[in-house]
Amino acid sequence: MAATRRLAPPGVRIALTALRRFKAVLEAVKPTEVFVVATAAVREAADGPDFIRQLKAEAGLKVRVLSGEEEARYAALGVLAGQPDASGVVGDMGGSSLELTLVDAGKPGAGVSLPLGAFALRGPDGFDLNRARARTARVLDGVSNAFAAETLYAVGGGWRNLALLQMQLTGYPLEIVHQYEISAEDALTAARFLARQSKGSLERIEGVSKRRLDTIPYAAVVLEGMIERLGLRRISVSAYGLREGLLLEAMPARVRGLDPLVEGCVALGARQGLSEDLGPALETWLNPAFAALDPVFPGREPTLIAAACRLADLGARLHPDHRADLVFEQVLRAPIAGMTHAERGFLAVALFARHTASSNPPEPRIMSRILTDERHARALALGAAMRLGCDLSGRSADLLRRSTLAIAGGAVSLTADERWADMLLGEQTAKRASQLADRLELGLKLGR
Repeated sequence: MAATRRLAPPGVRIALTALRRFKAVLEAVKPTEVFVVATAAVREAADGPDFIRQLKAEAGLKVRVLSGEEEARYAALGVLAGQPDASGVVGDMGGSSLELTLVDAGKPGAGVSLPLGAFALRGPDGFDLNRARARTARVLDGVSNAFAAETLYAVGGGWRNLALLQMQLTGYPLEIVHQYEISAEDALTAARFLARQSKGSLERIEGVSKRRLDTIPYAAVVLEGMIERLGLRRISVSAYGLREGLLLEAMPARVRGLDPLVEGCVALGARQGLSEDLGPALETWLNPAFAALDPVFPGREPTLIAAACRLADLGARLHPDHRADLVFEQVLRAPIAGMTHAERGFLAVALFARHTASSNPPEPRIMSRILTDERHARALALGAAMRLGCDLSGRSADLLRRSTLAIAGGAVSLTADERWADMLLGEQTAKRASQLADRLELGLKLGR
């Protein structure tokens, strides 16, 4: 593209082969709707229209060629699909372009497509650090005021691999790239270091995609330029992007308004046949008590409690000697959006404590890095509360509604409707309630 403005013939053949296979899969699966879009490379190539015609003839796929503004908007919608509260600028760096879009209050704002992809920056002799920096500076200077923000939501394989490399270099123990947050200072240090590395040096760092090796120096240069010119203070890496944005736009308004974390937990539980009633009932039962505590995740606590409750029975079909550890690992690395790494740790510890009285979950190195002591203690308390609710009611939503959990006057209070007191407030219940009170360092009141 950089030299001829035409698509590379080997790449065209690979793409056509892949898309014919996709077409075969689609015919077998029979989805109700199919989205096929092309982005900057096809949009800007002189032979892009020929490729589109060939694709329709060989694979029977009708392709929509996105404009630069549409590409920017869909990337932003994709970020919002996974992080509805995102506020800042979305940067989607592909092979041919960089799309920037402002996001705020759950909506995308102004967007622009810039010629800052790896292919666009590559010179005739390959990567030239000084030339790439100068080109990046010239292009970004023209938009620096319009797209200044504190947070960059970084989309694209180049930046995801850059983040994985930064994890390796700093010894970060939780290798999940989605919603991995880096301070601008740390990101700038990593970008400057990686931009100077040869391909051979990058190959020796574990965790990098070999297919992305050539693009990492360009991703590093562009990130460096954005940090210096847009006033960024932090970078949040998103595994969501254009594809998820296309899907989000196609969803009914009711579905778009659902929380991705809570719904992800519902979906994870549904695959294991969990009751649909227990999670919401447990959330309703717990919320008044935990609302009386000072939040450890201000503004996020109700969502995290809702998510945890949807997973409260995740270990029901696992061996009782191992279920706490197994559920912890499953939740910590669940392919679910809508949570930071600290929130992942919080939910994992809470679900661990849902199944055991132990205070020592697995992966202490990870937990010490992503969770403060205060958040760790609150997660153990939430798990103890879920354990109490499940044992009290026999995991029955109807029985759970016959009791009330409260925190007031320096004590945990558990009461039951008079007709149900004998059934609900037995020896096991008292034991579980005492464990919860101990977790919160409060007294305990049991009664009718």
